[in-house]
Amino acid sequence: MSRITLLALLAALTFLGCSRTPAPGREEVVLYSSVDEEFLRPIVAAFERQAGVRVLVVGDNEAVKTTGLMQRVLAERQRPQADVWWSSEPFSTIRLAREGALEPYRSQSSERAIAGGWPSDLKSEHWYGFALRFRVLGHSEQRLPRPPRTPGEMTDPALKGRIGMARPQFGTTRGHMAILLHAWGPDQFRAWLEAMRDNGLRLYDGNASAVRGVRQGEIDVCMTDTDDVWSAQRNGWSIAATFEPTELDLESTFPSTGPIALPNTLALVRGGPNPGRGRQLIDFLLSEQVERLLAESDSHNVPVRPDLRAEFARWAPPTWRPIDYEAIESKIDEALAICQDVLK
Repeated sequence: MSRITLLALLAALTFLGCSRTPAPGREEVVLYSSVDEEFLRPIVAAFERQAGVRVLVVGDNEAVKTTGLMQRVLAERQRPQADVWWSSEPFSTIRLAREGALEPYRSQSSERAIAGGWPSDLKSEHWYGFALRFRVLGHSEQRLPRPPRTPGEMTDPALKGRIGMARPQFGTTRGHMAILLHAWGPDQFRAWLEAMRDNGLRLYDGNASAVRGVRQGEIDVCMTDTDDVWSAQRNGWSIAATFEPTELDLESTFPSTGPIALPNTLALVRGGPNPGRGRQLIDFLLSEQVERLLAESDSHNVPVRPDLRAEFARWAPPTWRPIDYEAIESKIDEALAICQDVLK
């Protein structure tokens, strides 16, 4: 049995343990989500109070994150068990749409919430993006007062043996690898991976584990997500986040991609048992109330609504460029194949 198949099986067992026993005679909606339970729980409770509908939640674990849960949706296509898909990143959602597992849905209330409608780069026929996180370099403020600003600078020999990231097969690192491949091309992407490997790259089972490696002194800098750094700071750890610069150094071997925004994504599962309540749940999750809850949480997700985003501007870079998430998703398999070849 392959590592990925085994991890998916273990994830499925974990998900089953996260679901709750249905209440007899009470209407229910089933939510599959890769969002951390500590952030998910109060939001689900708020919907249950407002709608009078029970939400059955199926989650994931840190080792496989969204990937295992995505495989479960694909495996259930003949008899869908979920109504709503809520991913903490966009690429698994795009894959599900491409595989025909999602139903088109237009949230009228959300479209009216922003002048000119929901941003075009944060929606498609099948999904909506909201509550942004960013890819950053998390570093020890004590041991590395002048940190690298880009993944390319992590290849500096002065950092040999002191760099890390999550395993690229899962979570947001998976998408980040595809973004670098898309930006640099296969030859330069491979050269960067080889330089990282030769510089003593250490791989972890998730972004949170990589940040913990910085805390424990195993490494000094890692590629991770903003929410993992904010959580570390909440715990009193001396770890800071560096956003990639927006200016492009075209003479660099590995130029900056600029700040990388990764939205949460929502979609209606095709053929789910309760599509009406599923649409209601999606509208609620796209509401200003939920974006505010996520922005105020320890995750500090950056809202889509401009006025709300301005209120929480401290948690985001000053500017960033829109990303063609569909184009990036199409590069994931190629990126992972190169990662497998170089980092084996």
